[in-house]
Amino acid sequence: MLRYIIKRLLLIIPTLLCITFAVQLFIVITPGDPARMIAGTQASEEEVEQLRIEMGLKDPLLVRYANYMKGIFRGDFGTSYRTKQPVLQDLLKRFPYTLLLVVISMALSILIGIPLGIYAATHQYSWKDNAAVLISLFCVSMPPFWLALMLVQLLCVKFRLLPPSGIDTWLGWILPCFTNALAYAASITRQMRSNMLEVIRQDFIVTARAKGQTEWKVLYKHALKNAIIPIIMTIGSIFGMAIGGSMISEVIFGIPGIGNYTLSALLARDYPVIQTSVLFISTLFCIILMLTDVAFAIVDPRIRAQYARKKKKNKAARGKPETAAA
Repeated sequence: MLRYIIKRLLLIIPTLLCITFAVQLFIVITPGDPARMIAGTQASEEEVEQLRIEMGLKDPLLVRYANYMKGIFRGDFGTSYRTKQPVLQDLLKRFPYTLLLVVISMALSILIGIPLGIYAATHQYSWKDNAAVLISLFCVSMPPFWLALMLVQLLCVKFRLLPPSGIDTWLGWILPCFTNALAYAASITRQMRSNMLEVIRQDFIVTARAKGQTEWKVLYKHALKNAIIPIIMTIGSIFGMAIGGSMISEVIFGIPGIGNYTLSALLARDYPVIQTSVLFISTLFCIILMLTDVAFAIVDPRIRAQYARKKKKNKAARGKPETAAA
């Protein structure tokens, strides 16, 4: 298992190198002049050109990429054009807000999605199953920004139950967390329903029922234990994507997280912030996926058994030459 973890960590390095190069390439080909935005409309063309040279905007693509990577290896992720603060420092200040939003949203989605998926699977082809499938498809299909705006219009403007933006009180977290949780819960519900339907048709479930065990015991002691294992991969993937995908909720509800910070940098052509934000989110995503794979291997007994057989086979293969030599 340790060898597997080390191998996955080493695979993250070329992935991040490709991502940083792609971001640098998109920055070069994207129209916009941050030097002009910083200098202002009153600055002369000579002053703007001098500022471009100082910012390295006139350097070729490979030179800019090499300079950025040298800074990373030295622990320097650049300085924001707007705030004049180190980008990594700004990101670490905003990361707790994004993390809290994602954790609460994921917790709500798990509490909603898993029971709803089980309920839909145990009432297959009934109106309850059809309603659960229809609601989950609706939540997955609708744009998150539309749902957020509709909830603001309904709960904040019309009924005045919750604040439309800001996180000054705990009430400000309800709408953004609920908005994110609906889309995540819909994916978990569909996956859980599919897994549960597949498991309850297996022979060991038929055997458990034939032995006279109650339906509750069959479902929650035997079926759920096997059906919930693939959900780990779904939850891990959603959690990783939610780190970067919370931008819409952060902007609409005024949460000072990484997504809001990155969008402001995109609009202002703040290249150091864009590069480091994408690198930061990509690194988190890769680590979360790696931890998900490790957790899946630990929980699933079939993978553990396969890993043990492979380890035993390798040990036997190493022992054969020694026996032959003796």
